Amino acid sequence: MADDALFADDDLFSGGDIPRSADEAWRILVADDEPDVHRITRMVLSGFQFDGRRLELLSAYSGEEACQIMAQNSDIAMILLDVVMEDDHAGLNVARYIREELRNRYTRIVLRTGQPGQAPEHEVIRTYDINDYKDKTELTTTKLNTLMYATLRSYRDICVLNEHRRGLERVIKASAKVFSTGAISQFASAVLSQVTNLLGLEQSALYCSSTTQGDSLIGSKRFRVLAATGNMQELTDVDSFEHIPEHVRDGFERAMSTQQSQYYDNHYIGYFASERGSESLLYVTYHNEPSALDKQLLEIYATNVAITYENLLMRDEIIETQRELVYMLGEAVEKRSKETGAHVKRVAQISRMLATCYGLPDSEAELIKLASPLHDVGKIAIPDQILNKPGKHDEQEWDTMKTHAQIGADILSKSDRRILQLAAVIAAQHHERWDGTGYPRGLKGEQIHIAGRITALADVFDALGSKRCYKEPWSDEEILDLIRKESGHQFDPNLVQILFDNLDEILNIRRQFPD
Repeated sequence: MADDALFADDDLFSGGDIPRSADEAWRILVADDEPDVHRITRMVLSGFQFDGRRLELLSAYSGEEACQIMAQNSDIAMILLDVVMEDDHAGLNVARYIREELRNRYTRIVLRTGQPGQAPEHEVIRTYDINDYKDKTELTTTKLNTLMYATLRSYRDICVLNEHRRGLERVIKASAKVFSTGAISQFASAVLSQVTNLLGLEQSALYCSSTTQGDSLIGSKRFRVLAATGNMQELTDVDSFEHIPEHVRDGFERAMSTQQSQYYDNHYIGYFASERGSESLLYVTYHNEPSALDKQLLEIYATNVAITYENLLMRDEIIETQRELVYMLGEAVEKRSKETGAHVKRVAQISRMLATCYGLPDSEAELIKLASPLHDVGKIAIPDQILNKPGKHDEQEWDTMKTHAQIGADILSKSDRRILQLAAVIAAQHHERWDGTGYPRGLKGEQIHIAGRITALADVFDALGSKRCYKEPWSDEEILDLIRKESGHQFDPNLVQILFDNLDEILNIRRQFPD
C-alpha cells in the first residue's frame, strides 16, 4: 500500500528525548499482514512519547501470531489490529480471543481496515468489545498521533484505577492481619511485615515505635520501640529517644511537631495519632521514594494501624485492670481470713503451669490463671468467728463453712464475662473430690471441670505450705506425701503426676511470690 494512502501529507511527529529504560515504554502491538504498514507505523511513531515514556512496537503478521504475542504479554497497552489478514475475519477473531479467552479487559483494541465494507463499523462496534474502529485511509500522521494520545491516556487511567483497587485490596488484607493480632508485640511485628508487603521492600530496615501523649491526670509520657528489623534490630524494647539514631530521632520529633508523616530521600517517618491522644511512629528505609499511590496506601493503612493500636491498648488496659481487680478481690478474701494475699498469686501461677502441662491451649491456661484467684470468694459470707476459728470446727460450723463454695459460684455466675464465668465454676468445684466424696455436689472424676480439678490441687499444695490461723506450715515432704496418698481419691491422678514431674518449677513459683 502506498505511503500517501496510509498517512497522507502531514509532517512526521517529532517528540522529545526517548527514556533509556525499556521498562518505561508503552508496549504497542501492530497486527497487519502488510510489511509496509509495520515499516511506516514505526517511522511515524519513532519519536512519540506520552507521559514521558516512549513506545515499544511489537509486530504480528497474522491473527494467529497476534494471539500468541497477546497470550505471552499481559502488559500490552494497545493493539493496532487489521481486520483482514490470513482470512476476512482474522482481526475480529483476535479481538474476541483477547477479551473472551485471555479475559484481558485492559489492552485497548483499535481495529484498522482497508476494506470497511467487509466489516461494517456499526456492526463491529456493537458485536465486539473494541475501543475504536478506523479506516486506514483516514489515519494521517496527525490523526494517528491523536489516536495514540487518546488511547494511551485511556489505558493509563484504567491501569491507575486498577492499581488503586489492588492497592486497597492489599491494605484491607494487611489491615485484617494486623486486626487479628492478639498482643502489642504481635501487632508491631505485623505492622512491619505488612508495610514491607505494601511497599515491596525486602531487605530494608524498619522499626515501629509508640508514644503516649501526657495524661493530664497522671502527667506522664512514655516511648518505646515495639518491634525492629534489619540494622535497627538491636533497638527493640528501647524506651527513650536518646538511644535511637539522631536522624531517626529528628524525623520523629518533626513528625510529632507537625503531626504529619514525613518523606525523605531514603526513608519514611509515619505518624499515626488516635482520637484518644496516643501517637505511633514508624521508620522505614527504602531505595526509591514511594510513588504517589504508595503514599496514599501508606496513609490509609496508617489510619487503620492507629485505630488498631488504640484498641489494643484499651483492651490490654481492660485486661490488666480486670486481672488486678481479681487479685485484689482474692487478696481481700484471704486477708479477711487472716491468710496471705500472695497465696492467690501462687495458686494462679501454679494453675496455669498445670493447665499448660495438661495440654490445654495457652488461651485456656491463661483464663484459668486469671479466674483461679477467686476460688474462695464465697468466704466473704462466712461469719468471722467461723472463718477465723483457730481450732477444729464443729459439725454445724463445718456445714456453714462448706457453703462458701456455692455462695462464691452464685456471686460470680451473675456475670457474662468469661473470666468470672470460669471463676464461678472453679468456686463451685474446687472442693469436689476425684472419688466423689467432695462438696457441694459430690461430683466424681471427670464430672469435675478441669479448671476445678487444677485449682483444687494448686490450692491445697500452696495452702498446706502456708501458715493459717488453725495450723503451722507443713514441710515439702509432708505436703508431697499427702498429695501422693490422695492421688485418685481427692485429686486427679494425672494432675498429681504432672505436679511431681514439674516440682522444681512449682517450688520456684513459691519462691517468686513469698508471703
